[in-house]
Amino acid sequence: MSQQNDPLSGQKIRLLSFNIQAGTSTAHYRQYVTHSWRQVLPHSQRVENLDAIADFASGFDMVGLQEADSGSLRSGFINQSKYLATHADMPFWCHQSNRKVGTVAYAGNGFLSRFEPDAVEEHRLPGVIPGRGTLLARFETSCNGLDVAIVHLALGKRARAQQLRFLARELDSGRHLVVMGDFNTSADSPLVREFCETLALRAPTREMASYPSWQPQRAIDHILVSESLDVGAAEVHDLTFSDHCPVALEIALPKGLQLPAARPVVSLESSGWV
Repeated sequence: MSQQNDPLSGQKIRLLSFNIQAGTSTAHYRQYVTHSWRQVLPHSQRVENLDAIADFASGFDMVGLQEADSGSLRSGFINQSKYLATHADMPFWCHQSNRKVGTVAYAGNGFLSRFEPDAVEEHRLPGVIPGRGTLLARFETSCNGLDVAIVHLALGKRARAQQLRFLARELDSGRHLVVMGDFNTSADSPLVREFCETLALRAPTREMASYPSWQPQRAIDHILVSESLDVGAAEVHDLTFSDHCPVALEIALPKGLQLPAARPVVSLESSGWV
């Protein structure tokens, strides 16, 4: 196909958003109770799941993780974002640890990439119950640059409303923008529609059910992209390594924007990232 007729004629980026439930699979609602010990104690299946997730993630260019453990008792003190980046051969990774329960569980967002961002920002999201955040990777500092935000929104409608309005103020609609993660609500909900209208985003994955993984019925995991970005294939992958299925989307950047490959094994960590 000629470049003139190719709807994805710019640099192609394969995106993946995956709530990995700290590497724990779930096959039925009752297992949230019967297997609840897996959320506080290490077990062999967790490493097997992480290896399978890493193998799958190796086929993508940018991966947004939610509910990734940053090195607590339940993960065997393994930073799961780092583990997945290493085993998926992703040269860049960073992690935002949002919720710590003693030394038992450290939940947060992760970002793996074949491209190295110029900056990474960590935003704490508002809400009565703390522990939600957004990890923002920024590529190129010009107005023509790309921002990729990894989000995990609250279960409650009121808290989600606060969080989406906060993000609408913090994110820059003047740049090319990707917002992906676990929204815990439909892209057709009034709150997400308002968010998309404010930031000129569209939702190519809007009707793709991703939860629960054993019988997907709810479309709550999304990849939202600026209207300035060309969109290719969107897909929910039927995998059972978590209680969510991963959501994938191919995009193409404008021809004037080209992301350089990251250097081997690059990571960003600060006192806010574990």
